[in-house]
Amino acid sequence: MVSEHHLSERRACRLVGLSRDSYRHPPQPDQATLDLHEKIVEIAHVRRRFGYRRIHDLLRPQFPGVNHKRVYRLYRQANLAVRRRKKSKRPVNERMPLQLARTVNEVWSMDFVSDSLSGGRRLKYLTVADDFSHESVDIVVDFGISGEYVTRVLDRAALFRGYPQVVRTDNGPEFTSRAFMAWAQAHGIRHILIQPGRPMQNGYIESFNGKFRDEHLNECWFQTLHQARVAAAAWRTDYNEVRPHSSLGRMPPARFAELHRQRAGDAAQLPSTPNTID
Repeated sequence: MVSEHHLSERRACRLVGLSRDSYRHPPQPDQATLDLHEKIVEIAHVRRRFGYRRIHDLLRPQFPGVNHKRVYRLYRQANLAVRRRKKSKRPVNERMPLQLARTVNEVWSMDFVSDSLSGGRRLKYLTVADDFSHESVDIVVDFGISGEYVTRVLDRAALFRGYPQVVRTDNGPEFTSRAFMAWAQAHGIRHILIQPGRPMQNGYIESFNGKFRDEHLNECWFQTLHQARVAAAAWRTDYNEVRPHSSLGRMPPARFAELHRQRAGDAAQLPSTPNTID
């Protein structure tokens, strides 16, 4: 008002209700405030992931009775802020559209399904299916499943079935982790990542998960993790050995896979008859 509208100091102070003495002598921080400000800046530079509340916790022993609002005000005045973490770059891998499998164990597809216990705690299901026979290779349920956890599940399944030639997944962090990528490379398994936002490129496991939700998850409530595991194992056995599949000639996936293996074995045992010209 004084500088822009050329009012007198007396009139401007009267209009805004400000003491002329306060206008002429702006408040100066006392030594305690300066010490507190200096300590806040020092802690923020050493502990870069600490916000003002955690800094306030560290200040309590040295500055008893300091208010968190005061710490926040000084924190903002110093232009301090928690640095955002840079998003880690996921490894670039092959992304291909859905292709038909021609034999058992050629392609395994996998994905996650979410559920919860009756008490509200979240559950995570890892579903693995064979693209050719539509068999449920495994269904694992736990409170949390990491990339290393996934590799242990696949190693266990391979003890009875052998390793697949190809695994198809989405771009979830479990499937793009270093543990999973190293596992696939160590076993000579080709890893196909679907294109982001194109779930139907993993259509086999999406269809399987739809059946799993409709016939199992939507019909059951579990109180414990053990109950969920037992029920998932029972549903998987019924799906593989009892439930007929329309695209497999109305037979269960396990029976279809067994017949395919028998035909493949018989074809391998047939003697070759080279063409000869008399």
